[in-house]
Amino acid sequence: MKTKQHPTVLLIENDITVADCYKGYLENEPMKLVQVHLDAALIYLQQAIPQAVLLNLELPNRHGMNILKQIHQQQLGCAVIVITTDKAVELIVEVKRYGAFDIIQKPFKIHQLIFTLHQALTKSSEIPPTETGQKKVKPYPQFIGTSPAMQRVYQKIDQVANSKASVLITGETGTGKELCAQALHQASQRQNQPFFALNCAAISHDLIESELFGHVKGAFTGAIQNRQGMASLANGGTLFLDEIGDMDFNLQSKLLRFVETGTFYKVGSSQLETVDIRFIWATNRQLLSAIKAERFRQDLYYRLKVTSILLPPLRHRGYDILQLAISILKQYAQLEEKSFKSFSREAEKILLDYDWPGNVRQLQNVIHNLVLSHYGETITADMVQCTLAEEIESPCDIMPSQSQDSPLPIAEVSKTSPKTILPLWQVEKNAILEAIEYCNGSVVQAAKLLGIGKTTLYRKLQQWKPIKSSL
Repeated sequence: MKTKQHPTVLLIENDITVADCYKGYLENEPMKLVQVHLDAALIYLQQAIPQAVLLNLELPNRHGMNILKQIHQQQLGCAVIVITTDKAVELIVEVKRYGAFDIIQKPFKIHQLIFTLHQALTKSSEIPPTETGQKKVKPYPQFIGTSPAMQRVYQKIDQVANSKASVLITGETGTGKELCAQALHQASQRQNQPFFALNCAAISHDLIESELFGHVKGAFTGAIQNRQGMASLANGGTLFLDEIGDMDFNLQSKLLRFVETGTFYKVGSSQLETVDIRFIWATNRQLLSAIKAERFRQDLYYRLKVTSILLPPLRHRGYDILQLAISILKQYAQLEEKSFKSFSREAEKILLDYDWPGNVRQLQNVIHNLVLSHYGETITADMVQCTLAEEIESPCDIMPSQSQDSPLPIAEVSKTSPKTILPLWQVEKNAILEAIEYCNGSVVQAAKLLGIGKTTLYRKLQQWKPIKSSL
């Protein structure tokens, strides 16, 4: 019987005494710790890919940062935990830019190191290696980003693209569900056949059946000629039905029959038509809640959900935010004939810390607004803060409407007298400190309750001369 292999953790540390301390900390943990000096680190990484790397950033001549850059550039796929005494915001942003999984600042507690390392190994194990041991990152042209969350999406696309099974894509509004559908189509054997998309929420209930199946002349008022529907136009290819949860309940039975048999009738016609279509569906709603409320057919749900892909919200994608921001900035700068090329370090930090409730679509709108409203080559922190302040003052533009089957509940904002209104940073600070107190000092648990990353929470605490806390 084979013994389960423990994951390998590479410790890059020149100080033997410090290395021995790490070995003592981790000797009872289910992992294999390999310690190498700076000179041997890159040689080791050329021969084997560990699941995680503990990297002392303060190696001679700033070589710790050079190693991090090499791991990032070569896309080795291992989770890098940076250990440093430097608390500068600029360093944190730079380390995140080069794909570090997390930053641990000295002095730290042993439990913090062990917890972070286990989290890194869990993330690393979720992405299967290729035959060479390297983590696979699929560069689908529709997407930008190499975060673990997106790597899981790429892996899923690889697995189901060539299947004939229908695919249900779920995720918050603005996460790129149609882009995912296009990636599935272009990675499939139907890539040279038509791809058609129909947004079920954008068309009135009276017209959606005609849009989907087509109609014959005289079928209803205004039907002055025969018309092909999406079902006919997509024959041989892929039909993407977006916001399927908004489809009229009475039409769902006809859709179910269409999916099961590949046949349909045009509106007003008695002639049965047959097509060969691969179906992809998408929703930002909780369909099970809609089923309980009798707004969505249970049999249709299980027919649609042969396999599914969950698109992560932007706030869970780490440095992908900056990669997307740079790409979007260049596009809009060219479109609007402006000279913007980059973001300042402080602006990047704001982008990374913001929760982006409207996801990629909101990021696009914010950057377009920035480009339209300012001039120069660099987007500064003040520019970003002002633009995001406009977003906060108009929450209806960036938050999904609240409904019974909305994917994310929206907190109710209590009305207060103007005399009791606090600055936004003070409200945030109070909420964070109350959450930490509620969790008996656990920053990790508080971060989970608040819905933000623990690294972000540590960074905010440092800005406010943080209280002592335990993990």
